Amino acid sequence: MPKIHLTTFIKAPAERVFDLSRNISLYKKALQNRKEKISSGAASNLVSSGETVTIHARHFGKTRMITARIIEVNKPLTLVEEQVKGDLKAFRHERHFKEIDNGTIMIDMVEFEGPRDMIGSIFSSFFLKTYFEKIFQQRNELIRQYAESDKWRAVMN
Repeated sequence: MPKIHLTTFIKAPAERVFDLSRNISLYKKALQNRKEKISSGAASNLVSSGETVTIHARHFGKTRMITARIIEVNKPLTLVEEQVKGDLKAFRHERHFKEIDNGTIMIDMVEFEGPRDMIGSIFSSFFLKTYFEKIFQQRNELIRQYAESDKWRAVMN
């Protein structure tokens, strides 16, 4: 099972970084220049425990989908989501936040198994790990930019 481990340092309080990481508006901004679309079953702009997020992406002529449920929210320390429906055999994303003297260390730990179909399995082995790493790095950079400036105020209403 492929694994991704990303560590991002952000000069902002853990609570702000935590909330930005579960902010649907910010996630949509991170995906706006890509082929992905995101929708949410969340009651507000901040996803909470039990709520779902669905991402649709078109690759190699096929639309792929992942619906993940937020299964753990321990503010501002941990946020965990797992696939409940979709093309992958499995997907789990843990986000951990550690406040330090001059900011927050955000750690993404992702485990997944490739798509269920034959083409998807081949696609997975060559493409999927790099694809997910790039998406999470872009999202984390956007979180950093917002958290370290006053931009966070505009999306946290």
